[in-house]
Amino acid sequence: MEYLEFFLYGLIQGFTEFIPVSSTAHLKVVSQFLGINDPGSSLSAIIQLGSVLALIWYFKNDIFKLKSSSSKRIFDNLLNQRIWKTILIGTIPIVLLGFSIKIFIPDFFYDFFRSNLSIAIVSFIMAFFMYIAEGSKKGSKNLNNHNYTDSLLIGFFQALAIFPGVSRSGVTISTALISGWERGDAAKFSFLLGIPAIALAGIVEFISSFNEFSSFSFFPLIVGFITTFLSSVLAIDFLLKYFSSNGLKIFIIYRVIFGVVILLNL
Repeated sequence: MEYLEFFLYGLIQGFTEFIPVSSTAHLKVVSQFLGINDPGSSLSAIIQLGSVLALIWYFKNDIFKLKSSSSKRIFDNLLNQRIWKTILIGTIPIVLLGFSIKIFIPDFFYDFFRSNLSIAIVSFIMAFFMYIAEGSKKGSKNLNNHNYTDSLLIGFFQALAIFPGVSRSGVTISTALISGWERGDAAKFSFLLGIPAIALAGIVEFISSFNEFSSFSFFPLIVGFITTFLSSVLAIDFLLKYFSSNGLKIFIIYRVIFGVVILLNL
């Protein structure tokens, strides 16, 4: 049963991390509906590292597209590549907000904000926000011509994803669309911006709950990690292909239905 639980955790995490429906909300709510344990924020954050690995693998050509093989030139290119600067700027808000909450309000998410009622309310709010984004005028901003103010704005909204139910990919893609980004590059930037954000969340949670980590069974955890990686790769590939031509409509409808289902089962 433990292997099956971790396999399900991996599937839920992988498929919902990059599709704009909130992986944290689904890990909690779907686990409850299936009659298995809520993985909690610690286990969720650790399994999320499989999603980070999937991002790095999927975008490896973008990440490691360097002009020189010498170590000095590689370091120089990393510093000078514009995409790294804009990702760094976009990551600042979630680092500041996340660390502030972790240090000063450590139990912030263990009461109301992780409750099913809160997740349902946030799901409705996000559906409305995504609806506004879907109806926004088609823009021309992309990875090459956006400015650092754009990345900071998207990063600010990404920080809101620390609230269960928001969806990091949903809020960043929607913000980019409202700001005038092209659909394809909005999704791609959302994924690239997620590499440091998801990785930092997993590392911080791992360090802060190291004693709790020792209580997890090693091999079931590996099963969950691998399942997360594989399902994340499929989810990234699906969304990049689907979203460019179909937009957010189906996800908006799903988020409303998800919220209603939660409320009906309170």
